[in-house]
Amino acid sequence: MPILYERGVRYVNFQGGEPLLHPAIANLVAAVREANMQPAMITNGWLLPDKLQGIIDAGLSTLLVSLDADTVEKHEKNRGLKGLCERIRKGVAIAKDNGVTAITVVTVNHLVNFENLPNLLKDLGFDAVSFSYPRKEPFGSSSLVFSPDSELVDFTPDQLITAMDAIKLLKKEFPVMNPSGALEDIKRAARNEPQLIGCVGGHKYFYHDWNLQIWRCEAWHEPMGSVFDLNKIPDYRDRCTACMQNCYRDTSTLMHAGVQVADAVDDASKGHLVKAAGQIFRRSVAKSLKSVVEEANVIRKLARSGSKPRREIEVMPAAPKKKPWQNAAE
Repeated sequence: MPILYERGVRYVNFQGGEPLLHPAIANLVAAVREANMQPAMITNGWLLPDKLQGIIDAGLSTLLVSLDADTVEKHEKNRGLKGLCERIRKGVAIAKDNGVTAITVVTVNHLVNFENLPNLLKDLGFDAVSFSYPRKEPFGSSSLVFSPDSELVDFTPDQLITAMDAIKLLKKEFPVMNPSGALEDIKRAARNEPQLIGCVGGHKYFYHDWNLQIWRCEAWHEPMGSVFDLNKIPDYRDRCTACMQNCYRDTSTLMHAGVQVADAVDDASKGHLVKAAGQIFRRSVAKSLKSVVEEANVIRKLARSGSKPRREIEVMPAAPKKKPWQNAAE
């Protein structure tokens, strides 16, 4: 954990598989907290009533729970776990009683009716929702967060664009953590148009797998190296826009303006004033700043409801998947 901190990592998100099945998950969360980083965890929710309090006591900052549909019946049928939503409801209540923000992660799929979704989110007690963009193509890394043969995540470009517009409309009904700038870039990708904002994967955000390898992201085809060498591994700064994974795309949108300003300051300190100005006066920077303001408004809404939201934006240690589609949002 100190190696991650030395590299500038401040947020760690545990995902799986199912992290609550890991016998040392509470110890791992505690280790992240002890290293002055903020731990988050995404789960299917089945074990929350039994295990969440101990993990909160270990220092959990943000609880993320996967959801596949807009009704209890559809979600539980897809997961094959009858009674799952009641367990999720109990877990979310425990989180909120302890001041931990509870966010649901919903993969964009054909089970979701976006107009009806807020009713279930409110019923289960969630503070906010974050949408994962559908992924069918295999990743180049060890990650299995994709589903190559599921019709549920098989979207035409027009269907994907319609879904992004529906998510933007949903922002009026419920706190949504996906910035509009990222949603617009997903629409550009669907239309095969150039995206405005490059990914911060390999620079500000990393994927850490169960083999202790660090990757620039889950879509990349080769690891950067061992996590133990992370403080020696150079950044990737090649403006990649190859994938649509929400944690990278959304984070990149929010961080873009800050990264550009930092680069501009560095250029100016070296006397490259024209280059420095070019870093800042870009359309992408304006879009990023607008998304930051939008996100701040969401956080203020959550704060008024008594929550303590924190963005999970840096490292994602993972465990092997068992059922790719059922875990697609995890």
